[in-house]
Amino acid sequence: MSAIRVANAPVSFGAFEETVGSGEVPTPEAVLIAIAGAGYEGTELGPPGYLGTADELAARLDRHALALTGGFVPVRFSDAQARDEDLAVLAEILDLFEAVGATDATPVLADAGSERRRANPGRGADDRSLGLHDAAFRRLVEGVERALDLARSRGFDPVFHHHAGTFVEALWEIERLLDATDVGLLLDTGHILVGGGEPLDALVRWGDRVGYVHVKDVRLDVLHGVVTEGADMMTAWRRGLFCELGEGDVDLPAFFDALRERGYDGWLVVEQDRILEPGEGIGPAAKAQGSNRRWLAEHVDI
Repeated sequence: MSAIRVANAPVSFGAFEETVGSGEVPTPEAVLIAIAGAGYEGTELGPPGYLGTADELAARLDRHALALTGGFVPVRFSDAQARDEDLAVLAEILDLFEAVGATDATPVLADAGSERRRANPGRGADDRSLGLHDAAFRRLVEGVERALDLARSRGFDPVFHHHAGTFVEALWEIERLLDATDVGLLLDTGHILVGGGEPLDALVRWGDRVGYVHVKDVRLDVLHGVVTEGADMMTAWRRGLFCELGEGDVDLPAFFDALRERGYDGWLVVEQDRILEPGEGIGPAAKAQGSNRRWLAEHVDI
């Protein structure tokens, strides 16, 4: 697996769409120092604007010798009016990729979900009433196709991130999207469990569509508690749903063996979504990401 390059992301340090500007979030400089210091080769963009303007971002990436691997773009795909606003953000992110010379960065598309879905992570697998009806799903497909056309016309190859709390979370929802479009798949070893699946099974099932990988470990007892109680995603994050690699219940060695057999040579992005508590600082998150990098080197030779 030597061809695989390993990156991390601001979300591992508590910086994501729900927290930037409203919670305790470390500075972008501190995050990139921690990522580079732990031995990662790249970083995802994080929330638009978090890592700075084009000039600031380019300088930071150069200073820390990090590649920009991609950027997460949540879009309200099934809402025809809101979709245009979100696709404009996608265009801005593509502008940023080009401005910093990250011409091989990956636009990571995701559905933006709804309040009801975010309040019920993991329940869409068994309760299909939480999913989109046919007309709304057609709007989602139309939106994904527009995003694909926009990105591909500019030389970028997007992937779609199945994500907890969205309308592409459960296995049946992932299958439905893949059947209706030709978008590549971002396979996330944590979110696939939230959606009722298993990472290895998903790789066997959709391996030919996988163009990007997020690696997480998951505490199944936390997941089961969240689903049983009907708790929301913020609660799941605060309870430590995603833990350090090797400390949860995902069979990561088997997953990486299968990834090796498939000849995967794309980016592997470690994500350990977390919310920083008041006064916590970056220290615990930085320590955890160092441990995650060492785990990959020691246990799966990456």
